[in-house]
Amino acid sequence: MAGSELPLHSASALAGLIESREASPVEVVEAYLQRIDDLDFKFNSFITVLREQALEEARQAEREILAGNYRGPMHGIPVGIKDQIWTKDIRTTGGSRILADFVPDDDATVIANLRNAGAILLGKTNLTEFAVTGFTHRFSTPRNPWDLNISAGGSSSGSGAATAAFLCATSLGEDTGGSIRRPAAWCGIVGLRPGWGRVSRYGLMRGVWSMDTIGPISRTVEDAAITLSAIAGYDPKDPTTWNTPVPDYRQALHGDIRGLRVGILTELLHSDMVEPDVADAVAAAADTLAELGADVEEVSIPLAAHANAIAGALLAVEPALNMKEWVRERLHDFGHDNRIGLLTGSLVPAQAYQKAQKLRALLREDVLAAFRTYDVLVMPTSGRQAVPIQDDPPVTSRETSSRLPFMRTNTFNLSSAPAISVPCGFGGRGLPVGLQIAGPPGGEEMVFRLAHAYEQNTPWHTMRPPSAEI
Repeated sequence: MAGSELPLHSASALAGLIESREASPVEVVEAYLQRIDDLDFKFNSFITVLREQALEEARQAEREILAGNYRGPMHGIPVGIKDQIWTKDIRTTGGSRILADFVPDDDATVIANLRNAGAILLGKTNLTEFAVTGFTHRFSTPRNPWDLNISAGGSSSGSGAATAAFLCATSLGEDTGGSIRRPAAWCGIVGLRPGWGRVSRYGLMRGVWSMDTIGPISRTVEDAAITLSAIAGYDPKDPTTWNTPVPDYRQALHGDIRGLRVGILTELLHSDMVEPDVADAVAAAADTLAELGADVEEVSIPLAAHANAIAGALLAVEPALNMKEWVRERLHDFGHDNRIGLLTGSLVPAQAYQKAQKLRALLREDVLAAFRTYDVLVMPTSGRQAVPIQDDPPVTSRETSSRLPFMRTNTFNLSSAPAISVPCGFGGRGLPVGLQIAGPPGGEEMVFRLAHAYEQNTPWHTMRPPSAEI
């Protein structure tokens, strides 16, 4: 097989080629490195490429496989890692010039888990500064493979761009307010926010303690499933992780969704924050689920309409607290919009933060109540298609004072529930639209099951962005 064709395979397909020895990990890594050399000047998706280390890890994987020691579907698979996640002896910038030379002396647990699964660390991917801002990048701004003038989405922008452009087989992002699902939706790929506690956060630069979650950004649902299986599990270094077995999520990908109860979340679909093209694509996706045998109907959770405002208080206050010394002593080393956000978060009254926490508890109760009736909830991931690149959007009105008022993701961050974004079509501007599917806490298998059935019965996952062609 021509090496140039290897990166165009899904991670799952590559795993089959590697296991059968039709392709070697060295050939696969070399092919990805060549694509990065040829194309990443357009996308700015990587901050650090681990060329020599990746090749050495590939040679080691090849020796193990030839000796009959195949570890599983991630063995020999090249992975992009959001540069918010510690990697031992490899600089980890958090997307900020403040940490431009920071080198951790330990691996994050997800990195250790990937190494144990035999995965290859291909490089550290770009992100918005400290994953706090939705737009500003302190290194070169990543660009969307569907249109180089369009945002790849924040904060896991580099992981989204790299995966969509076939510059890594799968990747890790981090999601506090939608930072996995937004790049996935805007780049036309798959992104899963696992339920809070499913994946260790040891070695993750903190944003909002009670919402930060590491998860996969991948080209297919199956790729996301094998990536999550590799990184999930209990970790004594993170006492918030669940001490429960990690399923083989691929077993849920059998295609049968007959009888599943699907609720279309009314407040997150019928809104002036949702473009007609997006609403039409999501409605068509719901029709497809019904045709596949699911029981689909609309459900109302009124407080979901206010999820962005509730999450906004937490997203302002907690990062400002985490970085209070830098805010006090190095304020002008932050990007402009982060300076505004961190200063604002430093001034939010305790009463407002407490009210947000109370509202969060009420919203969580409403969401959990809905899951007693429905197996999953569906809605758009983003109310609009990807927006033009604009590093520091001006605040000109109440509407623009919210960083991302059109995002439909915060309901599930606030309720600690798993949610996935899968492509469900294209809008009038020729840009991808994402369908968001959420399940109850611990319900990743159900989310994968529905997402995979939808994906396999629609053409969207087969589409390739034009600028990813050499």
